Amino acid sequence: MATGLASLVENGTKVWSDSVDPDVIERDLPRGITGATSNPVIVADLINTGRFDQTMRKQLEHTAEDHELAWQMTDQLVQDAQQTFSPIWEQTGGNDGYVSFELDPLLEDPELGPTHERVVAQYIDLGKQWSAGQTNRLIKVPATAAGLEALEELAAASVPLNVTLVFTQRQYEAAREAIWKGMQRAGNHQHYKSVYSIFISRLDVYTQKHVPELSEAAQGWVGTVNAKRLWRLNQDYWRDKGVGLDQEIVFASTGTKLASDPPDKYVEALVGSDIQTNPPQTNQAVEDLGKRYSRTIDQMPDVAVLEEIDEKVDMAELERVLMQEGVKKFADPQKSLLKVIEKKRASLITTG
Repeated sequence: MATGLASLVENGTKVWSDSVDPDVIERDLPRGITGATSNPVIVADLINTGRFDQTMRKQLEHTAEDHELAWQMTDQLVQDAQQTFSPIWEQTGGNDGYVSFELDPLLEDPELGPTHERVVAQYIDLGKQWSAGQTNRLIKVPATAAGLEALEELAAASVPLNVTLVFTQRQYEAAREAIWKGMQRAGNHQHYKSVYSIFISRLDVYTQKHVPELSEAAQGWVGTVNAKRLWRLNQDYWRDKGVGLDQEIVFASTGTKLASDPPDKYVEALVGSDIQTNPPQTNQAVEDLGKRYSRTIDQMPDVAVLEEIDEKVDMAELERVLMQEGVKKFADPQKSLLKVIEKKRASLITTG
């Protein structure tokens, strides 16, 4: 009987890596991962290793601006990962084997002050641009006001989507309705893929700080309960829509934030369906623990715990706070990536 990541897969979970590091993908591919995602933190860390200096030198011959170089490097790293997962995409008829490409996080930077209409238009234009000619690439759009408004047009243009920064039912329902409208306009029900990235551990960090009155039985369960509820809503919603591919939940932010939590806390609680996008260290911990996992996705805590969560956790306030933090965490890493690019450019020019 399988253990570790293979055990998750055996029980119906697709496991993706929250990294496009070629070494990480090579390590975890034989263990059963079938997709990956990228973001500016991942790209900056990879550039800082020096392993991609030669690639950057070639890009420097044609690129004058740091922001252009940042996007070219991101595109290259994602394309390389796509090549690795392309056979899975083909074998599953487009149902798996994807790599997510995050659109410009600076669109949400309040310091830059673009208008709402401008941000919506940019999401649509950039989504079409970065998906053009790609097969197994998901375009990652945040569940902000502008991101949600852009989804229908992107889906109508048959741009495969990963809706990220989803914390609440309100966001999820707005995203799925917009995408379904776009799918109907496109008439592409059989070949279109969308996923909805539900963040988990951040909710438990929030309640530790903002809802300390939760009992010991309920504290630490909010992220998992919310994810399971949204998974069930998603299962029910798409059941009668006649779509050819699974429109899935991505269980994201599965790395534990509290030292007292076991490293596979969220992994173990969400086994049996849809997708887990786990940090490389979480996937490694799952392997090291060597557990045999079983289906848990449809198992809930006691009714008393659910009632307490519903009574004490204001989800609208949770969304407001976490989105405020999330937008900052979304934009700041892109600024850091640009600084890394600037520093690396100077170093490569100096060393020739």
